[in-house]
Formats: sequence, C-alpha cells, structure tokens
Amino acid sequence: MFFKQKSNVIFRNYESFGYITDNRNFGYNPTDNNDNHIGDKILSESGAVFLSVLGRTPQTLNGLAKEIKKQFTDVDIRTIKNDAKEFYCMLEQDGFIVSGETMQECDEKDTRFSYKILEPEVRIKNFSPTVIHPEKSTQNFLEEYFSSKPQLTNLHIEITSICNERCIHCYIPHDYKVSYIEPDLFYDVLEQCKNMRLLHLTLSGGEPMLHKNFCNFLRKCNEYNFSVNVLSNLTLLNDEIIKEMKTNPLLGVQVSLYSMNPNIHDEITQMKGSFEKTKNAILKLIDNDIPLQISCPIMKQNKNCYDDVIKWGKKHKVHVGDDYVIIARYNHTTQNLSCRLSIDEIKEEINDKVANDPKYLEQMVREAEKKKNVTSNDFVCSVCHSSICIADNGNVYPCAGWQDYIVGNVKKTSLNDIWDNSEKVQYLRGLRNKDFSKCIQCSDKEFCTMCMVRNANENPKGDPLLVNEFFCNIAKLNRQIMLERKEKLMNS
Repeated sequence: MFFKQKSNVIFRNYESFGYITDNRNFGYNPTDNNDNHIGDKILSESGAVFLSVLGRTPQTLNGLAKEIKKQFTDVDIRTIKNDAKEFYCMLEQDGFIVSGETMQECDEKDTRFSYKILEPEVRIKNFSPTVIHPEKSTQNFLEEYFSSKPQLTNLHIEITSICNERCIHCYIPHDYKVSYIEPDLFYDVLEQCKNMRLLHLTLSGGEPMLHKNFCNFLRKCNEYNFSVNVLSNLTLLNDEIIKEMKTNPLLGVQVSLYSMNPNIHDEITQMKGSFEKTKNAILKLIDNDIPLQISCPIMKQNKNCYDDVIKWGKKHKVHVGDDYVIIARYNHTTQNLSCRLSIDEIKEEINDKVANDPKYLEQMVREAEKKKNVTSNDFVCSVCHSSICIADNGNVYPCAGWQDYIVGNVKKTSLNDIWDNSEKVQYLRGLRNKDFSKCIQCSDKEFCTMCMVRNANENPKGDPLLVNEFFCNIAKLNRQIMLERKEKLMNS
C-alpha cells in the first residue's frame, strides 16, 4: 500500500508535537464549491515523526516504516508498520492524506483544485484510531504551548514597489514606487520564515511580475512548502509564470478587475489596454485550474457597473470580493480619496445590495451577532499577532498600507528578533479595544471593524488611535439600514 500527504495541506514539525492544516487562508474555491475546509489538527510527538517521513510523492508502507525505525530504534519494525498504517488511515479519514494500492491510484485520489465539476471525494469510514494525540482544541493547545506568545504565521512581502499601472485609488504614492527587493535578501527572509515555521506568504508589489526573479521566488516558496498568495494585476502573465504556478498546489492569485467596460477599468488603472490584458490573463488562469479571486473595489468611477464584474466572475466560477473601503496613502496625503464614495452613495449601494440579495442582510446580522461577544480586553486586529509585512527595501511594518510605521529592518535585524523584541511591535501588540474608548461606548460598534491603518493614513500625524469618522458613519449607516429592514419585515 502507498501513502502520501495531500497536495493542499501544510505540515510543521515542532519536535514535541506536529501541526497539520489545510490551505484555508489562500485556498480559493470556485463559487459552486460547497466543500468545507478539512481543518487542522495537533499531532503527538510520535505522530509528528510518522508524518515527517511522509511527503507528496507516494511511498510504500514498508519504506515509511524503515524511515520511522531510524527514530525509534528500540521498537520492532512490525509494530512500527502496524502503528503507521493505523495512524495514516486516521489522517486519511480526516482528509489530510491519501492511500492507494498503486502509486497511480494514490496520485489520482489527491484531487487538485479545478474549476471543472469533480466527483465527490471518497473517504474511509468507521475507522477507530488508536494513536493518541492531544484532545484540546487546536487553538487552545497552541496558546497554552506557546504561553500565549504570538506566533508569526502570515508574512506579506512586497518584492518590488514598481508598478506598471497607476491606479487612482492606490495607497502607495507613485513617487515611492522605485525599487526591487534583492534576491539574496528575499532568500534569506524565506530561510528565516522556514525556521520560524511560517505557513502563509503573500507576494505583492507594486507589480510582483516585474521582478526578474519572480519565477525563482515562486519556486523557492514551493520548495519550502509555503502557502503562497500572489497579488498581481496579471498584465505581465506569461507561459513561464503559469507553468511555475501550476506546480504549486498551495498557491492562489488575487487580481483587481474594476469593470467589464474597458474604458472604465483603464481609467482607474491609467493604463490603456489593461482591461483586455487582465481579463485574458484571468481566463488563462481558469483554463489552467489555478485558484483565483477577483477584487473589485467600489468607487465613483465604477459604482454603476461593478455588479457586471460579479456576474462575470460567477459565470466563470470565480469569487469576486467587493467593498467601498478606500484608504488614504501611507504618507498621509488624501488625493486618492477623491474617488471614494460619499456616505450617501454608500447608503444607496447598501440598500441596493439588501434589496437584490437576501443573503446580504443575513450576513450583516450574523456578523453583528458575532461582535456582541467582543470585549474591551480583546485584541484590535491580527497585526503583529499573527502577521506582519516586509517592503522591498527590508523595512518591516504592521500591515499592507501602513508603511510609514516602521518596526524594524531585516537587513539589520533578524525577522525573529523584530517579531519578539521590537518596541513598536510590543506597543501594537499591547493595544486592546479599551484603548479606543469612543468605539467601546459606541452603539454602532457591532457594525464596524476597527482598523488602525485607516486611522493612521488619513490622519496628518499618523495617529492610529484617532478614530476615522468616515468609517464610523458607515457603521451607523449599516445599523440604521438593518433596523429599518427588520421593522419593515415585522410590519409586512
């Protein structure tokens, strides 16, 4: 019998335990895919050894047992073989690995992402494992193990600030788009990420495909088994890049498409012909079964036609995310906000969504219910708790868009040292909801998401604690619309 890890899972060995998870962060699904995520699991110390010898190429049980034997020299090979089979079957039932009587059968069971309709996956049933692993929830176990010390799991790297488009709403000032990351620095950061057991990487720019080493960067990320999300306008997509993307089952792509009207899209990107290049590149990724998500920010230029992008995406089974959150540039200039919708325009858009999509209001209510459980001692957001960003010049900052708040530089200090010891990181990590007293007392707080970069970028002094009134007004608007709709339904 042959066994192998599934191509869409990530495993990290912490020696005293193991952690296995699916690619939930960047594993984009087609719009008609209703499968639930596999989830994640904590493995015992012996379980981590058993899984560490299992790769993405089918291996025989005998061969695996021999590798495991090297770690358990005092255990006879027959016992190891029996325990390994039982353990692997348990993980197969959970959806993390696959087995087969032949290598071909094993590979065929490892179904890859596809926009085409696939047969439902067959799983082993009624199996009762004897291999013991921690019974606590994954999150509780990790928090207890690390004594609530934040672990870096997501890193955003801007491999170049240079871009071939000049999007009118971009939060990066055009004059600052000038350089590329040095390959040696990128590879050094990846090595540090490997040692820190990072899970997810986002590669962006500027336009990341402008970097001459882009394919080599993707290749190295794949070697290290990182889940990779690429943020790109796709205008430079070519066959070499597609070929490299197809080799990495842990890869996803996010692209912005602003309108199905070429003139409107090109007006926003300020690059003639960009619509056709981006649209055709999206279709190429779909043809090659590369996971994709479209972003469609709503602004004055496309407010009357962004819905066409959503319909086009749905036709091709691609999810389209739309919102009206346009943030100021990170140097605190606000000229780019001239394209941002006014509160009255946002009200019109929300009412249209509620009227045309019953699920929209349901989702709004669900999100509000969740936020009722948020306390004054909860963290504000995930920045510096699980994620951080690196610019092409080595500067480290809390999140994409907040680039004037530099917490360190990886050319001078290791990423691990910055993560653990930077005073600015510690400051952000220490902030709680109660530090935003206005928000805690606000009756609209369940319809709002506090965002420090939105505060900082739009404030002349870059103060993340000074609440941005524009987004307060959107929260108030959401609450009013929900209450009005509820009252209307009760009276109808």
